[in-house]
Amino acid sequence: MSTRIEGRVLRRGDYRYESRRREACWHAGVPDRYPEVIVLANNEDDVVAAVRLAREEGLRIAVRSGGHSWSGSHLRDGTVLIDLSNLRHVTVDREAMTGTAQPGIKGSELNAMVAEQNLFFPTGHCTGVSIGGYLLQGGFGWAGRDYGPACMSVTGIDVVTASGERIHADETQNADLFWAARGAGPGFFAVVTRFYVKLYPRMRVTMNSGYFWPASAAQDVYRFVHEIGRRTPTEINLLCCRDPMTDGAPLISLNATAFTDTEEEAREQLSIYESCPARPHVITTRLNEVTDTETLSRYGTDPHYDETKRYLADSMWTHASFDDLWPNFEAMLKTWPPAPSHLVVFNWGGYEGQPERPSMAYSVEDELYYGLYAAWTDPADSLTYTNWVTNHMRAWEPYASGIQLADENLINRPYRFVTDENLQRLDVLRAEWDPDGLFVSWLGRPEPRTAAADTKDSPVAGPSE
Repeated sequence: MSTRIEGRVLRRGDYRYESRRREACWHAGVPDRYPEVIVLANNEDDVVAAVRLAREEGLRIAVRSGGHSWSGSHLRDGTVLIDLSNLRHVTVDREAMTGTAQPGIKGSELNAMVAEQNLFFPTGHCTGVSIGGYLLQGGFGWAGRDYGPACMSVTGIDVVTASGERIHADETQNADLFWAARGAGPGFFAVVTRFYVKLYPRMRVTMNSGYFWPASAAQDVYRFVHEIGRRTPTEINLLCCRDPMTDGAPLISLNATAFTDTEEEAREQLSIYESCPARPHVITTRLNEVTDTETLSRYGTDPHYDETKRYLADSMWTHASFDDLWPNFEAMLKTWPPAPSHLVVFNWGGYEGQPERPSMAYSVEDELYYGLYAAWTDPADSLTYTNWVTNHMRAWEPYASGIQLADENLINRPYRFVTDENLQRLDVLRAEWDPDGLFVSWLGRPEPRTAAADTKDSPVAGPSE
């Protein structure tokens, strides 16, 4: 059984091992977890060999595509870390509007490639996110309200199984593995080496409007977003962060993006934001700018994610009333940490244009998405910031229908990320596909039947199995 590997193999204690381990996490808060071996795979043969190496040496397997996990869930003790960042091949079939992409390609790079063919794929909001982990955990990205989570646009996968076998999975062959790949995230029990995806006609117009308020307007602005988010087809990014514009006090920014065929239609969709009750108190605006998702990511999203900082993220899906959520947010405003720590709210579910969800592991989503992110520099402050995020998100648990694996805090706050039925099915499939437990799983997992808010009223709850 050959374990010859073309790519670089670094064992613990080797020169460059520690620098590579740290590079495997995108921010400065690298966890104190140490793989025994890091394999920088150059091709699919290397992935097969790395799986065999792990089995021969009695090690488990963790997988990294781009390392944009907040918790560094791919860094585990006693493992072979298979780094897929060099697997970056992309193909595009313009006529069929399909493509293939390997997990190491960044979403922004993928979209630039398909844009040359006047096509689009719903990639992530940050330019540095590779598609591997992004798609496995669901894929919350640009124009997601139109196309659903990006994993819905995955039509098949090539994988290396725990036995070292290369197989293809889609809705007709190895369908249970395909079901799991769309939503299992870091709990997936194989290595995806290629995604087969649907592509879409590129929207002719991407138009964005931005409004900026002092924190004193927060109640009116957030209530407004809760009320109109479900009705508008536009994508809302509502963010709170300390900012020089407000002399270091929390600033409320509302950015709305319309994806349309004409500028007239985009302006029509964005006009609803002029009716916000807090409009007279706005500090400044940036209205009806024609742009693209690359620009929005680079100048609107990326500045909040500074790789020199330590980060902790947490999240929730909710359809709770604004009045239920406001007291905790009001308390947060009084202790808001320095930038780039921030809270972001997206509207997601409930409007008529949303596509029907297929059967897939990804099964928890709701009308609104809340993501809370703390960023700091001094390791001595880690407990303070961890508690700030974790405790505030815990205070919202009675109103949450679940979390998103993209912004998980499972090591501190295990919470529902798929339905209980789907979690049980994932356990069954793991036992079938990885009976020896070769692949690591989530850093934490919820107890069945948690106190999560009932999702039967969620406007986008997907089918369970």
